[in-house]
Amino acid sequence: MSTLALGVIGNCTIAALIDPAAALVWGCFPRLDGDAVFPALLDGGGADAPAQADGRFALTLIDQSQSEQSYLPNTAILRTVLRDSHGGAVEITDFCPRFALFERIYRPPTIVRRVRPLAGRPRLRIQLRPRFDQGRLAPEITRGSNHIRYVGPAQTLRLTTNAPISYVLEERPFLLDRPVDLLLGDDESLEAGIELTARDLFERTHDHWRNWVRSLSIPFEWQEAVIRAAITLKLCQFEETGAIVAALTTSIPEAPDTERTWDYRFCWLRDAYFVIHALNRLGGTRMMEDYLRFIGDVVEDAADGSLRPVYGITREAALDESVVPHLAGYRGMGPVRIGNQAHLQIQNDVYGAVVLASTHAFFDRRMTRPGDGALFEQLERLGARAVALFDQPDAGPWELRGSAAVHTFPAVMCWAACDRLAKIARRLGRDDRAAHWRGAADRLHGIIRERAWNPEIGSFVSTFDGSEMDATLLLLHEVDFLAADDPRFAATVEAVAKTLRNGDFLFRYVAADDFGRPRTAFVICVFWYIDALAALGRRQEARDLFETVLAHRTPLGLLSEDIDPRSGELWGNFPQTYSMVGLINCAMRLSHPWEEAF
Repeated sequence: MSTLALGVIGNCTIAALIDPAAALVWGCFPRLDGDAVFPALLDGGGADAPAQADGRFALTLIDQSQSEQSYLPNTAILRTVLRDSHGGAVEITDFCPRFALFERIYRPPTIVRRVRPLAGRPRLRIQLRPRFDQGRLAPEITRGSNHIRYVGPAQTLRLTTNAPISYVLEERPFLLDRPVDLLLGDDESLEAGIELTARDLFERTHDHWRNWVRSLSIPFEWQEAVIRAAITLKLCQFEETGAIVAALTTSIPEAPDTERTWDYRFCWLRDAYFVIHALNRLGGTRMMEDYLRFIGDVVEDAADGSLRPVYGITREAALDESVVPHLAGYRGMGPVRIGNQAHLQIQNDVYGAVVLASTHAFFDRRMTRPGDGALFEQLERLGARAVALFDQPDAGPWELRGSAAVHTFPAVMCWAACDRLAKIARRLGRDDRAAHWRGAADRLHGIIRERAWNPEIGSFVSTFDGSEMDATLLLLHEVDFLAADDPRFAATVEAVAKTLRNGDFLFRYVAADDFGRPRTAFVICVFWYIDALAALGRRQEARDLFETVLAHRTPLGLLSEDIDPRSGELWGNFPQTYSMVGLINCAMRLSHPWEEAF
């Protein structure tokens, strides 16, 4: 049975998922949200699919009996060792080239697979079966002396290799008695020999990632987990524009046999604050600045101050959702969706998310493009929208499709927009605007305190004048709406845990929605709970729970969107940016300081 125990490789242009048997089962070209030319993960079988299945790039060791998989330390380079039942073994090294070249980052849409024998007489079968038009079309195939071209209606992929071309085309096993290299990417000829090119790309990419990790500010404890989360977060960035996608996949269901299948290869503005906060803690200044540039371009586009919840990675506003009928789905659990209808929803928290994220530009002196009066005026337009919309119905933070209400979290985020604008204005010496926004923030704060507090429950609740709970209430201190020592915060944390906690994890909410009652926990929610426990001074309890959550990562240290709290199985799109951000934030908050380490 296929699982999400997958390795991720990428270079901030493309990314791919590789299973423990070294089959590449998901990958889009020529960018993160592009055509799924390797859709095997969503074609019903995953690792269990028959050998002749399309939509994969498999390197199969004949009579394989074991596999071992790990990342080269502090890199996005994946190493898989396959062993057969006769004492043979091969090593497969997978990566996407990424390094500095001519004063810019070289990150072509290319996958490099290096294979070398380790022991015995291993026999290898290479099966390269890309598809086009989201897996619907088989390519036209042509060959050259050392390459194979896979021609589709909109793009052509070229495999350049020193493996026997005929054996690759015929998928015929051969004795691996020497190393071979496979380079898959644009239809371009190499400028040097195959082995020399592959080795050079490997060495430069290896050095690049090691140097990138060296620049991070990491905690004393849980360093390996934080480094892997940081690298994974970086792989979810489309560096050309600065956008960060919510995940690298589409349509991995939130729970088995459910229609909760969504396309997450887009950039949600709600995530902006949390991602920026994590990057700031890590010292990932360049990545943070690139992401702020993307957000700034979105704000520039919004002439009337109106924002959508989600944008494409080049700021596409229309992300119309459709179903791909010819793909069966993960483990046959469709539908497979392309696009996301959330782009049409009203989600009022986006105004606060953008203002909170942009606040860093005014206060972080490391920025090469600091915030100025012009940016402040743009953000004021968002603030005006926040004031107008804070008490208006919307789809809420969980993007409910069939209902609308005045949700507490969006209202709080609208308050946060006013609060930060007041602080920015004071920073800029604009006392008149500081007074204006402080007055607006105080007014919103009072209304939210009255309307979102349920005295019968003794807690803040999900909607104005409501009674239901949701996990975003754990963030009331995180965004500075309530002080950590405010008894209302402690009471709300207890109420959320009582209602939403299931084992070691928390549901987003438990009330029925458009698709029934949720059946899996949302991973980021337990990280919010851990942060809340730490803020309340329950530090050891928070540390113990954090260790428990870390034990549920995949063998390669990754997390998806959702988890079954009973079985511990991961569900939902993978790897999930939100989850990796939550891990980073908790580790940075909970780790003992370096000064106390020795």
